[in-house]
Amino acid sequence: METGIKTFTAEARRRGEKEMINFASLRLCGENYLNSTTHIAPLAVFRVIFGGMMFASVIRFWLKGWIETQYINPKLFFPFYGFEWIKPLGETGMYLVFAAMAIAALFLMLGLFYRISAPVFFILFTYVELIDKSNYLNHYYFISIVSLLLCFVPANRYFSLDVLRKPSLLVTQIPSWMVDIFKLQLAIVYFFAGIAKLNYDWLFRAMPLVIWLPAKSNLPLVGELLNYKLTAYVFSWFGAIYDILIPFFLFNKRTQNIAYFFVIVFHAATAIILPVIGMFPYIMILATTIFFSSEFHKNLIRKISFGKKYLFNHRDDITFSFSRPFAGKLLLGLLCLHFTVQVLLPFRYLLYPGNLFWTEEGYRFSWRVMLMEKGGTVFFYVKDLATGKESEVVNSMYLTRQQEKMLSTQPDMMLQYAHFLAAEYGNKGYVNPAVRAESYVTLNGSGSKPFINSSMDLTKEKESFTSKNWILPFEEKELSYAER
Repeated sequence: METGIKTFTAEARRRGEKEMINFASLRLCGENYLNSTTHIAPLAVFRVIFGGMMFASVIRFWLKGWIETQYINPKLFFPFYGFEWIKPLGETGMYLVFAAMAIAALFLMLGLFYRISAPVFFILFTYVELIDKSNYLNHYYFISIVSLLLCFVPANRYFSLDVLRKPSLLVTQIPSWMVDIFKLQLAIVYFFAGIAKLNYDWLFRAMPLVIWLPAKSNLPLVGELLNYKLTAYVFSWFGAIYDILIPFFLFNKRTQNIAYFFVIVFHAATAIILPVIGMFPYIMILATTIFFSSEFHKNLIRKISFGKKYLFNHRDDITFSFSRPFAGKLLLGLLCLHFTVQVLLPFRYLLYPGNLFWTEEGYRFSWRVMLMEKGGTVFFYVKDLATGKESEVVNSMYLTRQQEKMLSTQPDMMLQYAHFLAAEYGNKGYVNPAVRAESYVTLNGSGSKPFINSSMDLTKEKESFTSKNWILPFEEKELSYAER
């Protein structure tokens, strides 16, 4: 027995030593990575691409008249929960905001006064994004994140006007993680967009593509194919597999070129078939070039420098260092927190009961891109509790078409609108006005169904992160019956 105990003790000691060695090896790998450097060229090119795309996007937004229709004409706005204090600045103010945003984006592209232009662009863009959730798009969220990350990296210290005006700013080697954080952010977008597609409707009903694709059957060459249900299934499965796997192929140097070919094909097809998605495909095509090697980006800079060697012909051993020793560690800690939130946020829908696409609780900020066909109608009624008089609201008196469309399927917007109506009718003389709504919604061809409890006074409900018990459940059996 004594021999057995000694054998067990020796074995335990060996296992403990092995675990200590593995932990030490892991720690050493982590330290080696954090101390590794790479050429700054990929970061500089990414800055140019991102700034250029943002400048073009702001000008496009302006020319299409969307500043007026989305931020000047509306009589009320739907801010995100917790950001109710953010308000538009009126006609002159909003045009000045977009003008400043365009200038900041241009300076960002040129690397001019970068330490000012980068945060200015982030603040202005995010401010505009937070004014009204009815304008929410996934790529707006992506732009806010990327512009925030750019505020903390020295993307202006190579191939920039800042270096030309102040040569002492020049840097050629930066910590590898300063480039990798943008790769990781892109990978998160792709991967979670793929995970979101792993649902019954997308994979086994080809919804909503089976509805959308036939509408594009007038396209040359491929139009006829879009009428077939099989095409919708092929697109659905390919889209899910592509989104999940493409980050891994982009990280692998041996498969980068073929992976980027599929990036171009996938996003070009998306832009043609689903133009409502806006600039997102083009942003992703260009931003994904950051996965390519430093040599690729250095050669690209040489080609676009028009022979101006002073823009790129520098020593390659000028290494970036933080002005304060703790600054780098603090930044890394904040980045770890950021990416932890990015990984967890898409799963917050698990905290809510019911069908995610029906309730949309936990839907936003989760990279769920064009996953459902959802439409609805909603009628609001305001009742004077003193007289019993009840009036139907003409929504077009208060809402733009875009707001009315988005509100008809999004319960948090319905709640905000109900509180607005209570205040509005209170000013008209209604005593303790009660507001109820009758809403009918169709989801992925399910047929129109009652969406919320029409007997509830919505003014008694408050917005919070808790589940909204006045949303009626989505009946799956009814959907199957409708399909048959």
